[in-house]
Amino acid sequence: MTSESKLQLVCLQDYEEHASQVLPSFVLDFYRGGADQEQTLQDNRESFKRWRLMPRVLRGVERRSMTTTALGYPVSAPIAIAPTAMQKMAHEMGELATAKAASDEGIVYVLSTVATSTIEEVSTVAPEGNNWFQLYIYKDRQVTVDMVRRAEQANFKALVVTVDTVILGRRLATERNELSDSGSSTSNNFVASLFDPSLTWKDITWLKSITKMPIVVKGILRPDDAELAVQHGVAAIAVSNHGGRQLDGVPATIDALPAIVKQVNGRCEVYVDGGITQGTDVFKALALGARMVFLGRPVLWGLAHSGEAGVVSIIRLLKKELDLAMALSGCSSVTDIDRSLVVHQSFFSNM
Repeated sequence: MTSESKLQLVCLQDYEEHASQVLPSFVLDFYRGGADQEQTLQDNRESFKRWRLMPRVLRGVERRSMTTTALGYPVSAPIAIAPTAMQKMAHEMGELATAKAASDEGIVYVLSTVATSTIEEVSTVAPEGNNWFQLYIYKDRQVTVDMVRRAEQANFKALVVTVDTVILGRRLATERNELSDSGSSTSNNFVASLFDPSLTWKDITWLKSITKMPIVVKGILRPDDAELAVQHGVAAIAVSNHGGRQLDGVPATIDALPAIVKQVNGRCEVYVDGGITQGTDVFKALALGARMVFLGRPVLWGLAHSGEAGVVSIIRLLKKELDLAMALSGCSSVTDIDRSLVVHQSFFSNM
């Protein structure tokens, strides 16, 4: 990359465009694709545009801070890195570069079960990192137990249990690549064979019985499921539709968020992922009640650009944009960001 072309990367979409030019097509399809006709994938982004900001003015915002906590641990901003699979397809350092960037920037990093780096390797490169481990409860419960024990020994701070993937969703781009014998989905098919369609809420109770690590349940879209999660003692709920990669036609996560926040009513932390591409998206999610947002694909685009440095650039870019949104909305801290600062566009058509 020349210095001139680097200067052109001024937003997350620029990094995505760069990745589309440098990644092999089967890798790009794997990272970027969604389920079936990709309605939910597209709506995750488009839905943010339907929420409008209502800034306050003359609030004295010369001193601002994005610092907060997640599960009691301090973080430099309410921005975290979501679990994404097989990161070494984007860069040779893969998850190790991402974990190191997250640690240096003081934010949460979630390591995917379907990673191309081990729990132990991540712990070695980011020993002081706020590392969480994304877990599937597999058919073979001993495999699950072993992974939990490894995460505990590596000083990971939380388990993120993905509950929307009892079987793998249909992703057409990946299927086409299978037919063309790209080999990109071999690992995916192996992991899919381990999933357990018989899972119930009793399995969350079982998981709590074998570890003291806080449990985040990822993949909640309904208030009644959020209620069950609270009743089963989870530490946090991640409102997620798996980046539009599982069941096409479900709501965009930002639209599902308010009802879940209302149902939970402060009894556990609530996070959200899906479709976040700029700082105002983060701001809107916080205003609608999320304590923290998770980034998936944008991190991969940064990784594909320049490894650890690219991931740091993505994090800092979002921090800069969030800080700007806070300043222009009259907020000095993330606790100042409340529900009054965002309205759905339908509000104006009903006036």
